[in-house]
Amino acid sequence: SVLQNLVKISEEGVVFNSNSKKYELSPEKSMKIQKDLGADIIFAFDECTSPLHSYTYTKEAMDRTHRWASRCLKTHNLKLKTQALFGIVQGGIYEDLRKKSSKFIGALPFEGFGIGGSFGEKEMRKVLGWALSGLPIEKPRHLLGIGRVKNIFMAVSHGIDLFDCVVPTREARHGVLYTRAGKLGIEKQVFERDNKMIEKNCGCWVCSQGIIRKEIREAFKNNKVLGQKLATLHNIYFFQNLFREIREAIVNNKLEKLEKEYYNYF
Repeated sequence: SVLQNLVKISEEGVVFNSNSKKYELSPEKSMKIQKDLGADIIFAFDECTSPLHSYTYTKEAMDRTHRWASRCLKTHNLKLKTQALFGIVQGGIYEDLRKKSSKFIGALPFEGFGIGGSFGEKEMRKVLGWALSGLPIEKPRHLLGIGRVKNIFMAVSHGIDLFDCVVPTREARHGVLYTRAGKLGIEKQVFERDNKMIEKNCGCWVCSQGIIRKEIREAFKNNKVLGQKLATLHNIYFFQNLFREIREAIVNNKLEKLEKEYYNYF
């Protein structure tokens, strides 16, 4: 198929084509690139399978990811302490594979762990339990690619510490603004004469400058890049503030109460 011709995965790494050029990426090259970028947290090279992959292939990919993890550790100098290297648990939607991967990756001297893979929201809760089963509790756990508000609360309650996701910025580019009372599609006509702030008492730069909803809508209409920037600044603040509230709620044993405050809107 076309996709098979674009990407080839082997024990050595991945070969892919982009703009008629061939690129090769291996665990060792991945470590060097991430080191050169200077990221605070970097991840071991892994293969992310989808729910459409068979059990047999998912197991092959998981075993290969485990071997790649060992190669990444060998390449990365843990003694430098300038970058935290996280290992990634794979295994797809299969309980035995997830638990096996969690035990294997959890036993390696990584400074934290990522939960990888692609799965639906209905599967996430049980897959998380399997994936976390072998990880040491004293090290941070990162859920890769998850950023919906309701999924964040669910994952935090299971013991997830860190997240990364395109949701705040991608939805901002499409005119979606996050508030505690739900999402606003700011390009809709209903906001044409709306003189309210995006959200009352919001501390983001946009709201602190007194920029109101109708002005943001006008920006999307007349200068889309400006509108996207304004929406992005607000959404990033919203999620930063959400996690601040979550941390405080955990300390005060009020996480369930906080989740209910958001539940009806997301």
